[in-house]
Amino acid sequence: MTDATLDGGPINDGLGPLHGVYPSGGDEAGEVLRFHSTLEPKRFLGLSLRNGLLNIVTLTLYRFWGKTEVRRRVWQGVRLNGDAFEYTGQGKELFIGFLLALLVLGLPLLLAVFAVQFGGPAAIAVLYPILYLGMFWLWGFGVFTAFRYMASRTTWRGVRFRLGGSARSYGFKYLGAIFLSGLSMGWFWPVAHRGLAEKLWDELRFGDRRIRFRMSRAEKVSVYGWYALGWVGTAVGYLVFVIGMVALFAVLGMMDAPAGQPPGLGFTLGLYGMMLVLAPIFLLLWSPYHAAMLRSISAGVTLDGAGFHLEVKPMELWWLTVSNMAALLLSLGFLTPWVQARTAHFMVSRLTSAGLAHLDLARQAGKGPGSGEGLADAFGFSAI
Repeated sequence: MTDATLDGGPINDGLGPLHGVYPSGGDEAGEVLRFHSTLEPKRFLGLSLRNGLLNIVTLTLYRFWGKTEVRRRVWQGVRLNGDAFEYTGQGKELFIGFLLALLVLGLPLLLAVFAVQFGGPAAIAVLYPILYLGMFWLWGFGVFTAFRYMASRTTWRGVRFRLGGSARSYGFKYLGAIFLSGLSMGWFWPVAHRGLAEKLWDELRFGDRRIRFRMSRAEKVSVYGWYALGWVGTAVGYLVFVIGMVALFAVLGMMDAPAGQPPGLGFTLGLYGMMLVLAPIFLLLWSPYHAAMLRSISAGVTLDGAGFHLEVKPMELWWLTVSNMAALLLSLGFLTPWVQARTAHFMVSRLTSAGLAHLDLARQAGKGPGSGEGLADAFGFSAI
């Protein structure tokens, strides 16, 4: 075991040494990982229009095949050492996964309806907490299965990625993270965020080559100060929002309005106007934390003797997020493929690596699950 950089010397990136697994007598072997994006978001405008229109015509059923085409183009635009990634998933796999997710989500909801109608208050009191906690567990389960599916449908130089581990275990870890974050009024979340990332990235394989997540490296990127800024800023912002709403009530004379009278047009416009103003401010407050967490997670990911660095700055991330949200809002969601290509280009163009990885030693892995990330689609958290 040795530590290596471009010239075979020890890595010195301020995050600690990397110990790669090298073949006997072949310490000098390996590749420097160079990422490059050939993505041009403007080339996704036509696809955005086509997908949007076909989703309308098919009552959104086309989205599974549309999503597959977007991923295929995005993967093709990401290069590692000059070679493009390839996405091999199919729209029918996503569709089958969605049908399975409807089954998983529909059965508990059906039980809840029967409990309300026939079980009485006692049954509701027992079933409601189980369903509530179960939804958080399902969310974590869905995140893991979505990541596992995309990994198994991603190849580079003909070698497939795969994800080990257990979706059930990840679901319980996510549930525990939410529970502890709630108990601590949110202050446990940065620890949970890193822990959940470790659970995913440390189980990822490139063929039979294991990718590792080194928490000691990730923790050297400070995040708690930025989290405190977002937390305190959100608390102050919420107070301002409440005061603003009370002032709006007073100006519109709603304080003296009869009970049960619906709010007028002026109140509705004022409410949405205030939300539009505050949303970019809240995103600005949280952008330093999200940028720091992205840097922290990327620092923790290693492959053999190669470490990674994602140079994301808060204002850049804030502008990307705000402009993407504006594009989606103004286009009624039509520009989703354009937004996804733009985001992928933003991330890949800021990703660098130091050290050597033995990609040439990777051997093919199994295909992985036969259906797509249905829960991710049902919950709406699939990144691409």
